[in-house]
Parts: sequence; C-alpha cells; structure tokens
Amino acid sequence: MEITIDAIAHGGDGIGRVDGKAHFVAATMPGERARVEIVDDRGNFARARLIEILDASADRTEPPCPFFGACGGCTWQFAAYEAQLAWKTETVRGQLSHLGRISSPDVRPALAPSDPYAYRNRMDFRVSGRTPALARSRSKELVSIEDCLLIHPALRDLFDSLGPLDGVDAITIRAGVRTGDRLALIDGEIPDQADSWGANIARRDGDEIVAIAGPPSISEEVAGVRFRVSASAFFQVNTDGAETLVALVSEALEPTPDDTMLDGFAGGGLFSATVGAAAGRVLAVESAPASIADARRNLRAAVPERNRIVAGRFEDVVEDLDEYWAVAVVNPPRSGLGSEGVSAVTAAEPRAIAYVSCDPASLARDARMLNDAGYGLDWAAPVDLFPQTYHIETVARFERASGYLPTTSSGATS
Repeated sequence: MEITIDAIAHGGDGIGRVDGKAHFVAATMPGERARVEIVDDRGNFARARLIEILDASADRTEPPCPFFGACGGCTWQFAAYEAQLAWKTETVRGQLSHLGRISSPDVRPALAPSDPYAYRNRMDFRVSGRTPALARSRSKELVSIEDCLLIHPALRDLFDSLGPLDGVDAITIRAGVRTGDRLALIDGEIPDQADSWGANIARRDGDEIVAIAGPPSISEEVAGVRFRVSASAFFQVNTDGAETLVALVSEALEPTPDDTMLDGFAGGGLFSATVGAAAGRVLAVESAPASIADARRNLRAAVPERNRIVAGRFEDVVEDLDEYWAVAVVNPPRSGLGSEGVSAVTAAEPRAIAYVSCDPASLARDARMLNDAGYGLDWAAPVDLFPQTYHIETVARFERASGYLPTTSSGATS
C-alpha cells in the first residue's frame, strides 16, 4: 500500500493514517509518501515495513554509517539533525499536552550539547564471531560491527585496538573524555592482547567486579567537579550533555546556603556534587551499591561535611527522613516516579522540583500527579543526549502553586 507520513511517534517511527487508522513505519518522516507492507495489524493500529520512498522529504539525508538499518543502535541517521531536534521538541510538547493534560506547556527548543556523532563515552557490546556486536532493532539477533560513528574520540583508539575477542561474551568500554581515563569491563576470558589496550581492565564475576589491570573505575569531570565512576556504575554517556543537565537543574532550583537539597536517584552524585555545592546541605538517595560507593567518595570531595547519603529505594526511604528539603532534583528510571515517588518527593513540600526525565511519556504522567499534589510545570527543556536516536532527556521545573502554604514537620504553616 501507499501511505503519506504526517507525524513522528514517541518511539521514533513515522505515522501515516489510512481511513483514520494509524500505521507506524520506521525510517520515514513527515511529508513523505512511501510504499509499505503491513507486518503487524493490531486492529486499531498497524506496523508496516518501508519498501520504497516515493516522495522524499527535503530533510532526508544519506546515512553515513554502513551498518545503519542492520544495527539497531541508531534510528534517525536518515534525517537532518535540525529535523531530529524539532521532532524531539514536539514529542515532549505532545506528551505533556496529551498525557499530562497541560494546556500549552512551556517547552523550550531541544538543546544540542554535543556533536551529533562521536559523543558516546560508553559503549556496551555483545561479542559475536570474536568481534563487537550490537542487536538489530526490535530483535535479539546480533550484528557484528567494525565501526560505530557514535563512539567518542576518547574511546576510538581503545575500540580500534580490541582485536579478536576470543572467550569474551560481552565487553563495556568507557572513557573519561575530560581526563583521558579508559576502562574495559569484560564478561568472560581476558584476551591476550588486553595489556596493549592502554586502559584499565576489569572482569565481571557474577555480581562482583574484579580488577585485572589498574583500578576498576575511571574519573570524569563535569562542571569543574571530578567524579569517580566505577566500572559497572551509571554515568551519563554524553559528557557535554551531562554538563548541560547540571546547568538546567541549577537554573531550575537556584539553591541557596540556607537550603537543603534532596537528590533522588542520585547515582554517583552528579547533581549533589555540582548543583548541591550552592546549597547548605545535600541529601542524596541511591539504591545501587556501586553508585553509592562512588557517591560517598565524590560528595566527600565536593561538599565535605555537608552531605548525607541514604541507601535504599527512593520511594521507601524519603518519607522517613527527619530532614526538611527546600528544593529537590529527581532523576528516575524510564518508568518515572509513579504515585509513590511523587508522594515521596513532595513530602517536605519543597518550593521547587527539578525532574530529569529519560522518557517523555512517564514525565507527562508524573506531571499530572505533581499538579494534583500542588506543583505546576513551569518549563521543560529537552536535551539531546542521544543524537541519531529517538531517545530524549528532559529537565522540567515544577514549582509549588501560588498560594500553597507548606507545613512544617509539626504541622504549622510557614
């Protein structure tokens, strides 16, 4: 069948409608007419495979990567970067409007903090045929790759020197792009040539990380603060993007020396150690053991004697804290805060909340619940941490509604 694409879905596919029924087609964009084949008809919508572009958009470009279309790591290399940014802006606005039920949300144009290629400071590969491999889109089938255009130059030499990965099941390579540190984390046997990689080497042994050569960590610098990042710990894969997130969270909260700042889902302390430096005290909550260890070290150096790290599930521990927080930043997983998380972060009735989201749909659902709890959306700023993909990071500022009187722990208004 032939179809005209008129929008981009959250998830990256083009959407065309036939007799009112939505058809989702990967690798298409608004304004294009395409010949497609239905591959999955769900009744109220269908998925289709692109056969041929009949009328191309002026924003269509030739994908520079020879593995595009086979490897599932990128979804949008066929589109001009300016178009990608516009789609991400509209996706955030659309989700906040429809799922969040927010009339005319203030959504800023998506920011591009890095090069649209060569931005990833971390790559996670499976191994197939002794070579690094990534999965096909919507598949567990592996595609061996000889290059990846998303790899940051700080990782390039390490990737190029990996050689045959005999006995390796999976390998993670990561770099501190501001420090020059490099690390390879291996699942399986250590290749003979690993000592020539010029990187720290660690091996995963069940839940344990075993140091093989050098420390099982790297250091990275963001907003003038140096962080230790353990081999298996989370850290933003786009270092320039992380710095942009820090700037936006700082703008959203504007902490003062009289404030205590809550950092929910704190990871290794990215926001606690940077934005929190302007606050009088930081409360950081994290559940992952590797990240907790990093946070203790990072906060001890950045905000000494002005921090408290609480280990545990955010929703379980926050409401039991015996400290009031004036401002809060939360960076939940893709599923979002949910009702428990919203209740937890608003428990101390802070004046402002900075919500760092990796999924516009869960952000929108939580925005609706935050509004019900007395916190309106002030603004949302999409940040393109993942160019060439549909993934969007967003910093949203929520402010306590005008006229809303917070209560102290004793129940008196203030």
